[in-house]
Amino acid sequence: MAHKKGGGTAKTNRDSISKRLGVKRFGGENVTPGNIIVRQKGNKVNSGIGTKQGNDYTIFAISTGKVEFRKKMGKTLVSVV
Repeated sequence: MAHKKGGGTAKTNRDSISKRLGVKRFGGENVTPGNIIVRQKGNKVNSGIGTKQGNDYTIFAISTGKVEFRKKMGKTLVSVV
C-alpha cells in the first residue's frame, strides 16, 4: 500500500481555443476582392468604401486596391482605395 495519496490533476487546467481576431491586412497593403481585412467581435472598426461587413462583423474587400484606415467622428473606418 502507498504511504501517500497519488497527486491528482487539476480539473480547471484547460484553456479555450484562441479566436484569431484582429487586423489581417494593415494600412497600405494591397488587397483583392474577398480578402479579409479585419476579424472582430462587434463593430470596433466600421467598413467604408470598397469594403463590406459580414454576419460575424468581419470586414472584407470588395474591390482591388490599398487598405486605408482613418478616424471619422470618433469611429475607425477601413476603406480600399
